[in-house]
Amino acid sequence: MKKILFCVLITLIIGCSPSIFKSKWTKETAPEIFVARFETSKGTFDLEVIRKHSPKAVDRFYQLVKYKYFNNGLFYRVNPGFVAQFGSTNKILNQKWGAIKVPDEEVLQGNLRGTLSFARGGKASRTTDLFINLRDNMRLDTLDYNDVKGFPAFGKVIEGMAVVDSLYAGYADTTMSSIDLMYNDKNQFLKQYPQLDSIKSVYLLK
Repeated sequence: MKKILFCVLITLIIGCSPSIFKSKWTKETAPEIFVARFETSKGTFDLEVIRKHSPKAVDRFYQLVKYKYFNNGLFYRVNPGFVAQFGSTNKILNQKWGAIKVPDEEVLQGNLRGTLSFARGGKASRTTDLFINLRDNMRLDTLDYNDVKGFPAFGKVIEGMAVVDSLYAGYADTTMSSIDLMYNDKNQFLKQYPQLDSIKSVYLLK
């Protein structure tokens, strides 16, 4: 009898738990302008996002923030004087969101210092990971890589750029060689790169 009650209880808990991903979330449209606040291990900064600069990208970023994709994530690639790249370390979340690609868009807003863009590796490859420009990276506006041109910026740090500048950059690009480990065993990844800064939470400001 106790075993049956235990099974029923577990079923109820699972059934009532919030879903970590629903495909309908990827259909939501972002406001024309909004601000996302990042609480990190180095402090807080705010990003203002403007939808007209890259509508499909902004919709995805809005969805990721709204549904807490970045919470407990990492700034896993901070190349000094170039970019600070970040994302989730949750393999399941990454796979779910990453399966639905963001269509390519032309560059309407340049990659100036403090601006936000999606990372990508070719056509229709923008998914979940983004970077903040640590300097004016205008070459990213026209860079032709794997048959797609440019990285459309769509947001900018409006408060707390000093926090972004202070993110640990000692590992530069070396972390990218262990990116699979980050998703499969975050603890082991952090043993290799213990000084990486983390994202505590990201949320929309009203």
